Amino acid sequence: MNFLKIVASATLVSSFSLQASSPRQGPRALDPHDQGIGRRIPCVSYKSIAGKSGKLSDFRSKKALVVAFTGASCPISKRFAPTLASLEKEYAKKDVAFLFIDPIDLDGAQDDLRALVASNGFSGHAVLDEGEVLSRHFGAVTTTEVFLLDAAQTLIYRGPVSDQYGIGYQLDAPRRQYLREALDAHLADKPIAVQALWAPGCELDHGAKNIPAFEETSTYHNRISRILQAHCVECHRKGGVAPFSLTSYADAKANAGMIRKVVNDGIMPPWFAAPSPSGQPSPWANDRSLPAADKTDLLSWIRNGKPEGNPAEAPIAIPRKSEWSIGEPDVVIPLPREVPVRATGQMPYVYLRVKTDFGEDRWVEAAEVRPTAPEAVHHVIVFVTEQGKSGRDQSGSLASYVPGNTFVEFPPGVAKKLPAGATLLFQMHYTPTGIATSDRTRIGLRFAKEKPSRIVRTLPVANRRLRIPANEPNHVETATRQIPAGTVVRAFMPHMHLRGKAFKYELVSRNGQRETLLDVPRYDFNWQLRYELKEPKHLPEGSRIEVTGVFDNSSGNPANPDPDRIVRWGDQSDEEMLIGYVECEASLSDSPTSNRPSDREDLFDKLDRNGDGFLTRDEFNRPALFPIFDEDADGKVTRAEGVAGLIKLKKKSEDLKRGRKALQGLLDSFR
Repeated sequence: MNFLKIVASATLVSSFSLQASSPRQGPRALDPHDQGIGRRIPCVSYKSIAGKSGKLSDFRSKKALVVAFTGASCPISKRFAPTLASLEKEYAKKDVAFLFIDPIDLDGAQDDLRALVASNGFSGHAVLDEGEVLSRHFGAVTTTEVFLLDAAQTLIYRGPVSDQYGIGYQLDAPRRQYLREALDAHLADKPIAVQALWAPGCELDHGAKNIPAFEETSTYHNRISRILQAHCVECHRKGGVAPFSLTSYADAKANAGMIRKVVNDGIMPPWFAAPSPSGQPSPWANDRSLPAADKTDLLSWIRNGKPEGNPAEAPIAIPRKSEWSIGEPDVVIPLPREVPVRATGQMPYVYLRVKTDFGEDRWVEAAEVRPTAPEAVHHVIVFVTEQGKSGRDQSGSLASYVPGNTFVEFPPGVAKKLPAGATLLFQMHYTPTGIATSDRTRIGLRFAKEKPSRIVRTLPVANRRLRIPANEPNHVETATRQIPAGTVVRAFMPHMHLRGKAFKYELVSRNGQRETLLDVPRYDFNWQLRYELKEPKHLPEGSRIEVTGVFDNSSGNPANPDPDRIVRWGDQSDEEMLIGYVECEASLSDSPTSNRPSDREDLFDKLDRNGDGFLTRDEFNRPALFPIFDEDADGKVTRAEGVAGLIKLKKKSEDLKRGRKALQGLLDSFR
């Protein structure tokens, strides 16, 4: 290697990203939308170091193409080379092709790349990126970045091979094999869990062009179909819950006016969580928000006359192997009867019970609710009541349904318990559509084959003492609940009715510090979504969750049934609720054998009639005992104070018994 090459290599190594405070840097998550995930990589030609010409479209017959940037002059790239060679050999048997690109065009780089290919046994084309054409085309950032494309040249993963090597460290074995995980998920027709990461390596600098090259004029087939597929067709398809399909060019063209309206107004896709700070990836696993670039391209396509483009550039159709999103259920449980839905007016909630006949506990790893008349079903909540308990003594919700939020799947080792002989309570909310119909909703359940290591429970944080004044546009109500030690939160589901305007979950620590867990600045009763965290959140001991709801009971709320009345808690839509459902998980070994709380927790929950997480004097059966429990004299008894108060009462009772016994002994001595 000559001097110029040594200097250039040293310069590259010294330009490693220093965005973190630690000198040791590994992969970090990036926002997939910002990184071009879901976009089509336009076709580009290349010439390999062996003199063979090729282009991206040559690989359309393959199930996937891995474009691996691997610099022969970068030490981190060379460490990953044997792993890449091993993956290439393994996945060639699964019809996956590899293309290797050295982005560093230095003197003698051709010879170094040939040596790298020979020593590792690469079979795919190896290309020296003269003039940085390919690096700029893909928007490669480092010499270790890999791009995974499906057969339609759609980018489905970009990031490192694994976390085994980084800046300032190397491991004996990787903890996460990101490329392998992405390949396996894609080949199994499953979503890729981690789609975009920064890959630690020698940094590349393309100046102002250091972005993916997506300068193609948007047509339906090369761009718009991918946007609709990613954000719309889950519901807008034949058999879906939406009123029309968006799976073809004809569908999109015919409905372009409505698409423009709902996208402009932020109504679709349905997602109402506040956006993440700029540059930070979304914390939500099921984030449906439409990225700014997608919104711009979609609206521009409509303005530009809705060009169809080349059908050869269309994305791969999403395979649907079952009518059920969770796959074929182990059991399907329907309502006990057909429910007639009238054509007009308002229908009261319908409550129907179905007793299960399982002789032993079952562990639910996936659940899906499917109405037979989805156009008339606003929402469904399925509760579980254990055998021998009353209908009010429920173990939490098993599953729920609103359009766009119809199923839930838990990761391996995590499940909800369905106790033996339990009864399912279906809460059905129907909305007449102008045409009389009937419905017999079903729930499909898929059971874990083994007992899970972690169990899921749903805790309500509720305020049943609502009093919303008439003609009040911004009335605030709150509810709070103490959180048991060791709680891990998986998801949130806020619930209000027609006057609901905004909703917020906050974590309040023992010292009073607040952290926003979920902010929904524009709550919509029609879309009661479940907001699922990518990474479950561990809550500190002694903390509580506080929810805040803002209600609009004014004439400015077009959905308000009557702005002139005071509104209180009630089941119907013209009444109100404030419930922040919190989906939690805990170790099975740390959990009670059922979802039922301990005796002390059970007593506290029974006294806490409004579900706000603390007791007031009027909630005590014997108000005279309240001062014994209210240690800090703030007018509220927390769960911890309740336990301490019971211990005090027990001690007083034992002391009284001992006193009576001593007095009796003294009296006996005088006889």
